[in-house]
Amino acid sequence: DFTPNFDGNTLEPAVLPTAFPNLLVNGSAGIAVGMATNIPPHNLREVVDATLHVLTHRDTDEDLTEEVLRIVPGPDFPTAAFVHGRHGIEQAYRTGRGTIQLRARAEIEKLGKDRETIIVTEIPYQVNKAKLLEKIGELVRDKRIEGISDLRDESDRTGMRIVIDLKRNEVAQVVLNNLYKHTVLQTSFGIILLSIVGNRPKVSSLLELIELFIDFRRDVVRRRTEFELQKAKAR
Repeated sequence: DFTPNFDGNTLEPAVLPTAFPNLLVNGSAGIAVGMATNIPPHNLREVVDATLHVLTHRDTDEDLTEEVLRIVPGPDFPTAAFVHGRHGIEQAYRTGRGTIQLRARAEIEKLGKDRETIIVTEIPYQVNKAKLLEKIGELVRDKRIEGISDLRDESDRTGMRIVIDLKRNEVAQVVLNNLYKHTVLQTSFGIILLSIVGNRPKVSSLLELIELFIDFRRDVVRRRTEFELQKAKAR
């Protein structure tokens, strides 16, 4: 279907005939009056596998929700890091709403006999690295976090690398736990699977979103075939 564009000058497609579940793969975030959507990005292969499974098992008695949760274990964020715990993911995929905890990937390395260093190689989704470093510097300056002697950003084109050197005889795990607590090295992401379904906003489960995509795709292929048939008949 074509609709007028923003100034009514021309017509534009109401939707684009995407060949894969774009809303789930790329994710989406937006706020409107009294409602919001926050769909995290997902792994392309997992989403396509789940879609194919639903497509071929829709008419069976199989519990598709459980199978979809098995094929798509969780979101796939481009900045990597960890999703801490499974409860939030399952709740979001079953009900359309849930909160997940994201935690940076940090490793502790030895620096000589009595010193350790914390290396951060992945940070949570939508966290600004420069602001994170600034915040850690503030906490050290205000003495809210003790034990850090130096903070460096050694990131380059091969990847991210934040180095946090500790003072002598400091326990790295304690410092790291304090960093998780006071900075965005650990953060939460609220999932709301809200989309426009039949011209109305609706919160859907993961399975419902996949089924809606299959129905949409079937409609696109049918209309494309009818269009090509009409052209062939006219010729």
